[in-house]
Amino acid sequence: MAGNIETRLQDLGIDLGRPAAPAANYVPYVISGNQVFISGQIPMTAQGIQFQGKVGSDLALEDGRAAARLCAINLLAQLKSACEGDLDRVVRCVKLSGFVNANADFDQHPAVINGASDLMVEVFEDIGRHARFAVGAASLPFNVAVEIDAIFEIE
Repeated sequence: MAGNIETRLQDLGIDLGRPAAPAANYVPYVISGNQVFISGQIPMTAQGIQFQGKVGSDLALEDGRAAARLCAINLLAQLKSACEGDLDRVVRCVKLSGFVNANADFDQHPAVINGASDLMVEVFEDIGRHARFAVGAASLPFNVAVEIDAIFEIE
């Protein structure tokens, strides 16, 4: 039987799919006590990397938001794995850290990362509200538009 969070994901039309394997010498997440630290996730689907380029020149703000939302979906896939398939174990989304591949004159980083923040609240409601930062970067791995990592509290 699907839990509350799984039902909400289905209602939102979100399929978490299989979490991505690490691309280098690191692990996708670390559980320490009751916290899960999830490594940076990029906008990737089963079809490969999506949303490559700089937000503000190659990509519009809305593309950046969509990239951030996809990163958040990938964070949730890793979180589900860390929770042994039971997202109802999540007590709180503690923090998101967002990096936006952008031009030097682009200043809408928070609006881009809202794509991820909004999804956390859609999925987890009040316990999805979190601390965060949103900064610009001169470049990101694989020329992706956005990379986001996260910290969650679980039971």
